[in-house]
Amino acid sequence: MSDGLRARATAGLERLVGASVLERLALSVTALFASLLVGALLLLASGYDPVFVYYYLFYGAVGTPFNVALTLQQMTLLLLTGLAVAVSFRAGLFNIGTQGQLVLGALATALTVLAVAPLVPGGLVGGLVLIPLGLLVGAVVGGAYGAIPGALKAYADANEVITTIMLNFIATGIAFYLVNNYFRVSSTVATENVPGYAKLQPILFHPSSSFSLLVFVAVLALAFGVYYMFKNTSFGYELRTSGLQPAAASYAGVDAERMTVASMTLSGAIGGLAGAVYVLMVEGRYIAPPSLGFDGITVSILAGNNPLGVVPAALLFGVLKSGGLTVGFQTDVPPELIGVLRGLIILFVAMPEFFRMLGGWAGVADRDPVATDGGEPDDVEADSGGGDDA
Repeated sequence: MSDGLRARATAGLERLVGASVLERLALSVTALFASLLVGALLLLASGYDPVFVYYYLFYGAVGTPFNVALTLQQMTLLLLTGLAVAVSFRAGLFNIGTQGQLVLGALATALTVLAVAPLVPGGLVGGLVLIPLGLLVGAVVGGAYGAIPGALKAYADANEVITTIMLNFIATGIAFYLVNNYFRVSSTVATENVPGYAKLQPILFHPSSSFSLLVFVAVLALAFGVYYMFKNTSFGYELRTSGLQPAAASYAGVDAERMTVASMTLSGAIGGLAGAVYVLMVEGRYIAPPSLGFDGITVSILAGNNPLGVVPAALLFGVLKSGGLTVGFQTDVPPELIGVLRGLIILFVAMPEFFRMLGGWAGVADRDPVATDGGEPDDVEADSGGGDDA
């Protein structure tokens, strides 16, 4: 590479690394339109009308109140799994096990609600008991399962990528074995339905939409809460510094092992909560969940591992998921091509953030290389020079 080309590349990375929030938003919007243009050319080359396909893509996402509810349902679940991944990534840990934590959280929620339901009154009173209990159990089980790779990393120096991937398989196997052999009530490998009063009911949407506006608002509040935790609490400060600057954190008295276990536990708890919401809001029983945990990894990376950035990233994924279903039903476009279109949109939107993170890893603009980038390293560096975030 010539010196001139290298200088231009470095200058471009510096510009991306130093981009403001509004500039990064503008880049993402521009990339979105560019992806739609490239997708249109691909559709034309394949013999399909891009206007027709894009109409059903966006109509399927927001064309009717039911479609809006489906989009927000997907967004709610992806927001939870994206937050779960973002928490661990902000602490410098790669939690690839959100899917397993979600699976066990969902199973524990369903079995607990089914076991306790006969012991409590029905109706509103039963719902007030069973719904919080189910959500709590899902979070606790997911957190406990997330603590396992955290402890292995902290005290045995086991690679968390490998352990979390393997624990995904273990969780799926355990859930399938238990449901198939002990709790299945039909030809489908699924548990009995939880009582209707124990479900998170739709509010302001059609009863068949399986979407609760109350849950959506609560999950948005959770995203803001996680962001506040990282920015304004001593616990969040210790998580961030232990991930960005572990040596400096240890020198400052931060217990790195405890933070490792705590971050993976918190990440797993949010993943388990996603499983509980999947049971109580969407399915009403335990049945093997889709790959929401793996989608959460992409959502978090697309958001730069920023808890607030996870919100628009989850919305984009929700639109693509619900809209893609309508395209598949209403057109003869092959599902593989629909998947390519979705992938193009995600790839284009993610590329500016990818290059920005690449610049951070490369040390551009005097930044230290980090394992994962939460989008606000300068704050951490400033904090480590003199004070406490709390």
